Amino acid sequence: MKAIRVHQFGGPEVMKLEEVPDPQPGPVQVVVRIHAAGVNPVDAYIRTGTYASKPNLPYTPGTDAGGVVAAVGAGVKRVKKGDRVYTTGSSTGTYAEQALCNETQLQPLPDNVTFEQGAAMGVAYGTAYRGLFQRAEAKPAETVLVHGASGGVGTAAVQLARAAGMTVIGTAGSEDGMKLVKEQGAHHALNHSVEGYLDELMKLTDGRGVDVIVELLANKNLAKDLSVLAKKGRVAVIGSRGSIEINPRDAMSREADIRGVTLMNTSEQEYRAMHAALVAGLENATLRPVVGQKIPLAEAARAHAEIMKHSGAHGKIVLIP
Repeated sequence: MKAIRVHQFGGPEVMKLEEVPDPQPGPVQVVVRIHAAGVNPVDAYIRTGTYASKPNLPYTPGTDAGGVVAAVGAGVKRVKKGDRVYTTGSSTGTYAEQALCNETQLQPLPDNVTFEQGAAMGVAYGTAYRGLFQRAEAKPAETVLVHGASGGVGTAAVQLARAAGMTVIGTAGSEDGMKLVKEQGAHHALNHSVEGYLDELMKLTDGRGVDVIVELLANKNLAKDLSVLAKKGRVAVIGSRGSIEINPRDAMSREADIRGVTLMNTSEQEYRAMHAALVAGLENATLRPVVGQKIPLAEAARAHAEIMKHSGAHGKIVLIP
């Protein structure tokens, strides 16, 4: 089969399409034939070699995909050959024609959901769910700001918050992005590239501020976030590309919380609850993953260059084998 291989850490150009042996399932393992692989910012961080954990070289990137079960090992009970699934992890990487997964890393993909949409689920929707509900403890009737709402995690957070009965305000950096945010269910969309946009947010909340902020670029926004929180408000920090100086008094006066979010800390119980909710959302169509770009597997380097742009995100980027 063909797969992207990384033999040394570095820029996007280190990813090469190569021929590798087909994976064979062991006990409780499953081979998935990949129809679409999700591209996430963390994939690019890992590729550079600067991420907290490094894979052994050479390796195939990727954890997310939508596909069909091609083979199962002994003891597999949750899936069978021919099942449509989305992956939330893989021992061999998903930037490939096939991937080897533990059966617990697979979730059912309803017939009303495309493989490309399935590839958008694992990291993006898992992160949005964890940030909103497991870390920020968002509740119905609260007001949530999704700060950077037009990308994969942002659109997921908007859909999840709206389905849970919250008032949703989303930001984007362009008119097209704002249109997308509204289409995904946000009650209000603001342009974060326009000076004074947070003044508009305070008007929308009658000066009260928001209960929860889902923050995708904390190194740029966190200090401002603390100034528009309601009392007892919470900021779920999902993304950051550097350091920032904040005024602690903005948090003190509101008794506000800054809560970090990372999927790798999800417990087994939290993981089961998360994906039970996400699969249910796919089944009842309250969750509708937005696929922004479909890029051939051989052009994975271009996909990584696209996903690391700071603005203009529009849905999820997927690779097609």
